[in-house]
Parts: sequence; C-alpha cells; structure tokens
Amino acid sequence: MIFPRNEWEKFRERIASLPMQAQWWKRIFLGNAMDVDMDAAGRVLVSPELRGAAGISRDTVLLGMGSYFELWDAATYAAQEAEQMKGEMPDVFRDFSF
Repeated sequence: MIFPRNEWEKFRERIASLPMQAQWWKRIFLGNAMDVDMDAAGRVLVSPELRGAAGISRDTVLLGMGSYFELWDAATYAAQEAEQMKGEMPDVFRDFSF
C-alpha cells in the first residue's frame, strides 16, 4: 500500500492503537513502512526489500483505492482479478447502485 502522508498518519494511528494481541501485525505494518520521495519526473523508487516482499518483478499495476494506492505485480494482479471474476460479487454489492 502506498499512502499520501496525511492518510498514512491516520492509518498509522489506527494500527498503533490496536491491542497487544495484534502486536506482530503492528510490527509488520509499522516496522516495514518506508518513507519515499518522488523524483523530478513524479516517480517513486520502491526499495528492493519491498518489491521482494510484494512479489513485484518488472511490470506493475498501480490502483487508486480512495485514500491510498495499491501497487501490484502486473501478472499477479491479472491472475487474482481473473480468479475473482469467476465467482459471484460479494453480498455487499447486491443493493449497490452504480
């Protein structure tokens, strides 16, 4: 996940306030977070450690998810999307109007 600074602060506070039984997940989310800057062309360099953890090889997909972005390996995303499209939409969309 990629957050703009203000959204990261909200997310970080939510994670930090979780109870002790979530301590390892707090470590995973907060301990692996990295601050990055955009270059002059508006690009963000994703560290090799984060690329490896996310399974990102070469081609990527960047999805706007409202208050944050998701960065996926393109082949992994295509496979996940195809798998989801085989099934039915979740119940929460039954009364949702597009």
